[in-house]
Amino acid sequence: MIHYKAIAKVMGGLLMLLGILMLPGIAFSFYYKSGDQVPLIYSAFVSVAMGALLFFSFSKQDQNIRKREGYLIVALSWIFMSIFGMMPYLVSGTLPQISDALFETVSGLTTTGASVLNDIEALPKGILFWRSMTQWIGGLGIIVLTVAIFPLLGIGGIELFVAESPGPTSDKLHPRIRETAKRLWYVYVGLTALCALLYYLGGMNVYDAINHSLTTLATGGFSTKNASMAYFDVPFIQYVAILFMFIAGTNFTVVYFALMGKFDKVWKSDEFKAYVLVVALIIIGLAIPVYFLSGNVLEKAFRDTAFQVVSLVTTTGFVSADYTSYGHGVTILFFLLLFVGGCAGSTAGGIKFIRHLTFFKNTILEFKRIVHPRAVVPLKINSERVTGKIITHIMIFLLIYLMVFVVGSVVMSIVGYDMLTSFGAVATCLGNVGPAIGRVGPLDNFSFLDPFTKIFLCLIMLLGRLELFTILVVFTPYFWRAN
Repeated sequence: MIHYKAIAKVMGGLLMLLGILMLPGIAFSFYYKSGDQVPLIYSAFVSVAMGALLFFSFSKQDQNIRKREGYLIVALSWIFMSIFGMMPYLVSGTLPQISDALFETVSGLTTTGASVLNDIEALPKGILFWRSMTQWIGGLGIIVLTVAIFPLLGIGGIELFVAESPGPTSDKLHPRIRETAKRLWYVYVGLTALCALLYYLGGMNVYDAINHSLTTLATGGFSTKNASMAYFDVPFIQYVAILFMFIAGTNFTVVYFALMGKFDKVWKSDEFKAYVLVVALIIIGLAIPVYFLSGNVLEKAFRDTAFQVVSLVTTTGFVSADYTSYGHGVTILFFLLLFVGGCAGSTAGGIKFIRHLTFFKNTILEFKRIVHPRAVVPLKINSERVTGKIITHIMIFLLIYLMVFVVGSVVMSIVGYDMLTSFGAVATCLGNVGPAIGRVGPLDNFSFLDPFTKIFLCLIMLLGRLELFTILVVFTPYFWRAN
């Protein structure tokens, strides 16, 4: 039996937290006199009030959250956060259409970075800050934040953490899940502050530096400028962005160990070594054709290549140059990067390096098993044997990911969009990247889409952010059968 009242209590706590996180934008509204403080105050009040009603109405309910409740909470929380999170857009009139406001909010919370805004710089400062904040909230996962906070309210968190992080790794910094979440957020907040400081030292004003640091560490890609990071064509700023995008795409457990000086544990990670090697090789391989095709000096060609490769691999989605202008061959290569993804346990979306690595290693070993059918050839990651259950899980994930991509592309084609746009829109939303190809390339946005397609892509973004299983399992009959 599912404990719906316990779920309602947790949902109430999440909505209260969401409302509180709307408040910082009010300070920018007053400072810049942008006139959008009332919509933010109203939206924050409604979110906190609704959350408080749910939380305190069921405050005496059983706190035990099992696996099924955990999955339901995660799936429902992203839906409710999206609904309440779009209120500032609707109330302020910035995005009066529900489909537009929902798309921008889901894109923010899932750190996709796809936008329907044609003139970002015209947005009021408070609303624009909330737009960046949605990505920072979704970056490491609001559920992980609540895992650290909710135990203070008497709510356990292990099942929430499992549901929010359904990847193939289970590294923990501390045996207590609450301590793990807290330490992850210390790293996340600290890196965000450092990134903002470096952006400021590079020439950004305080407002732009804070906004871009929020979306960089979240691997989200929302910018305060219409031209994205191409507006800040300053080597120092763009190299800082490359560095922090790369860090944000790294497993935060590995980042934590690096900050603690435990480099032996850093280099024991096969995924991290593969991440460094593959990104370096792609940058080197693409920098050569970009240099000859773009006509830029070597440093600029290298910087643009490195920026776009890291931006797409980590699913950040910042744009420093139009990679579709380098010819069809290079464009296809950049398109394929939408299917890579960062490391498990990072703020990046996508398939994740650990899955690619496991699939690649298992494929190579399969040839050995064919030649030596009686030999026992185990697959090892980080010197530990990978069980058949995990391998099966990854294979099914890859198959479902491909199926969602194909079905989503077919649906968009049936609606009436061309093939490149359909492929690009579904691939970038499923991978939570942002820019793609076709009419949703690096210099375009998603404003031309019809309301149905925008809502459909919202579902695709949510599926990608929660790595498919967390949402899809809710639609299976096994999930609802009594224990």
